[in-house]
Formats: sequence, C-alpha cells, structure tokens
Amino acid sequence: MARLFLCDEIFNDSFYVIIAPQVENNLKHLANRKKSFELKKSVNNPKRRKTSDEQRALYIHIPFCTAKCRYCNFYSEPIAGHDAERFISALIAEMNRYDLGKAIRTVYIGGGSPSCLPREQLLRLVGEITRRYPAVEEFTIEVNPGQVEKKILGQLRRVGVNRLSIGAQSFTQNELKFLGRGHSVEHIGQAVREAKSAGFDNISLDLIFAIPGSTVQLWKYSLQSAIDLGVQHISAYSLTYEEGTPLQQVVAAGEVVAVDEEVDRVMYEMAIDELAKAGFEQYEISNFARKGFECRHNLVYWANGPYIGIGPGAGSHWQGERRTNIADIRKYAEMVQANADVTVEKQRTEPLEIACETAVLNLRRRRGIDLEEFKMKTGCDATVLFAEPVERYKKMGLIGVGAGRVFLTRKALPIADSVLCDFSSL
Repeated sequence: MARLFLCDEIFNDSFYVIIAPQVENNLKHLANRKKSFELKKSVNNPKRRKTSDEQRALYIHIPFCTAKCRYCNFYSEPIAGHDAERFISALIAEMNRYDLGKAIRTVYIGGGSPSCLPREQLLRLVGEITRRYPAVEEFTIEVNPGQVEKKILGQLRRVGVNRLSIGAQSFTQNELKFLGRGHSVEHIGQAVREAKSAGFDNISLDLIFAIPGSTVQLWKYSLQSAIDLGVQHISAYSLTYEEGTPLQQVVAAGEVVAVDEEVDRVMYEMAIDELAKAGFEQYEISNFARKGFECRHNLVYWANGPYIGIGPGAGSHWQGERRTNIADIRKYAEMVQANADVTVEKQRTEPLEIACETAVLNLRRRRGIDLEEFKMKTGCDATVLFAEPVERYKKMGLIGVGAGRVFLTRKALPIADSVLCDFSSL
C-alpha cells in the first residue's frame, strides 16, 4: 500500500517532487503518444496562466545527518569529515545564480538533518536566506528531536524561521530503535515544548505507521501522543522499503516481515479518523492540519508550481524544466566554486506532460483538481482530457465530481497509487 508517489523526503512533509518510477516512465513517453488533432491542438496551444502569477518556492537540501536511518534512500552522508563552512558557502553561491528577490514566498530547509549543522553555519544560512528573500511568508526548517534546544530555536525564530517540522516518527521506543532513529520518545516532547517556549506557534510532527512489529494499538498511541503535544500539523506516512536501503535488504532476506496490507490500511484510516476528531483536517493524502496551518510550501508542489532546489541532490521545477543537481557533496562544492553547472539531469516538460503531472499532483490534495485552476494552468479541460479514467473511477466510487472539482473519494485514499497512475498518461 505505497501511497507516496511524489516525495523528496518520504517520511517528512518536505519534498521537491521526484516522480515515482511507474509514473515517471509513463510521463517520459507522453510526447510520443499519438493523439487526435483536436487533443494536440488543445494541449499544444493552451491559454495558460503566466508563471509570473504563481507563487514560487525555495527548497534547500542539507545532505548531512549524524547517522543514516535504515529506511532512508535519499542522498545524505554523516556530517563527520565534511567542511560545513565550505558547504554553506557553496549553497549561498548557488542561490546567487537566481535573481528571485521578492518572488519567493515559501522556504523549506530539509535533508538529511539540517539540525545537525554547527549552530553558526545554520544561522549563517538562514540569515542569508531572509536577507535575500524579504517577501517570504512561510519559512520551515526540519529538526530532529535531541538535536535542538531552546537557545538555537530562539535564534532561528528571531532571524525569520516561523515553522518547524520535527521528525518524531514514533512514540514507541522500540519502533524508534528499529527505524534507526537516534532520539528517544522523551526527546520529542522536549523538542515541542522548547519550540513553543522559543516562540514557534506553527509546528509539524512526522509520524510513520506500519512499522514491522507494530500494532494498531501502538499506532493509536503514537497518534494520541502527537495530538496531546498541541502541534498544528501532522504528517502520517506508511513505511516503505526503498531499493538498496538496509531495511529493504533485511525484508528481502526474510529477516524482517512487513506489516500486512490490511493492517496498514486500518492504521491509515485510523489516522484519518483520529486526527479528524482532534480537529485536524486532511488536506492531502498524508498530511493533516488545524485550520490555517496547511504547509504552504508543499501546496506549491501539489499545484505543480515553480520551485528551485538548492544543494546536492536537490531537484527543481523551473522555467519549464525539471532539473536535478549532482548528488555528491564534495563535487557539488567544487563545481559551484568553479562556477560550473551543478545540474546533472534536465528534462523540458511538454504541454501534455504538464497537464498529466498537474492532474496527478492535484489529486493528492483532498480538494483535488480545481477545474478552473487546471484550465488556467494547462489550457485543458480536465474532464475532457481524462474523461475515461474519471468516468471509470466515478462508477467505482473512487472519484468524485462536483462543485467545479475532480477529487479522490475517501474510499480511494488507501489505493490512491493505482488511481493516480491512470492520470499520468493518456
């Protein structure tokens, strides 16, 4: 039951949108598919909204951690042995390549683990960002429990960070140990209390369910523990076994048994119900927020809006291209210093690809595809372009249509991956 198509950090609420293999492969072949003349005309000559009207987002990737978690397949390395000062200088230099000024409205510093950076380097980076982008309205930084205390949190708040994403993952110590997390359950509560004391009133917690050895009761306990801490946002993700990770290898070897799919489903639906009772609205497949505390940065991704990714391994969606930076800390710093292009992959998005990507991303939102918004962005009528899957899934009770929207029903959420695949190609 992998519901997570598009993510940069699978287990937190930041992501610079990497398309899952099955979706990506479909998208790459879209331009070669034969279409009717009418469809080609409507897609290739759309009356699209100018990107100048869209909000822009900035993602900064910190590829450092103290130790890599067993489930993580994203680019990061232990910080020991790396020159953090040189690395931060490289990030700032890469930012200098973009003339963005007041265009950036949201910033997200993710990783890795940004909170494992030396204090002076983290504050230096944040200070540069707030100086360069004075119009930022939401500034998030990821922190790990046990790596932050009131003093540094207060400093971050004073220099402009106004949202924290805390990697809690579980409120059961054995589960934290299984995942390879370096913090304790007590560290989670301490981090939230100190964040509040430092002036943060927009705090998110990441949680993972369907951990081998877990039970529905233990998952409910983690949910309630997160709720009881009085945070404003909770992300809840099913554990996935990414190729090449230590966790995937022990599962493949039969040393660890994955949680049964039906139990996974029960846990997911429990999250929806328990968080709703506590006043959290599900606004995206895996994200829940109190009113007014939705992650605005991630909303840019789900709208298929423009964003820039800075740092090794970071991805961007900018000026009609999807770009990926080199995933090597030392080479990245050397290339930036030499004023070389750090991009290792570029793919220009064609009109039909934009329409399909936008549909898949929009459908992750509980409000789904806003038909007027979709037409302004792509030049297409989504109900015409996707008439076949919309009608088919509507009959199955998996898609709803109404009030100018096309959206996944509650019944579709646990199997969203199979539904979204049919909107990734035509």
